[in-house]
Amino acid sequence: MDFGIASVAAITVIAYLVGIGCKASGSVKDELIPVICGGVGAVLGIAGLYLMPDFPATDAINALAVGIVSGLAATGVNQIYKQLTKTGE
Repeated sequence: MDFGIASVAAITVIAYLVGIGCKASGSVKDELIPVICGGVGAVLGIAGLYLMPDFPATDAINALAVGIVSGLAATGVNQIYKQLTKTGE
């Protein structure tokens, strides 16, 4: 049984890179980066439904949800990294 985990990971990585780009540009408020990552994930989730044969959703609503959650996971990955590399203050 294959759950298309690679396609979900790909969405997370792409959303993470978009988030890093937003942060590096300095023109986007930090509070908006999770929203942007979720939006990028949503778009990629819908695209994945139609472009990837092993995508783990069979309809647009589930593809949208998978994409949004995958995009928001990028924010979580960033926070885990920040917490693990944080020095004692």
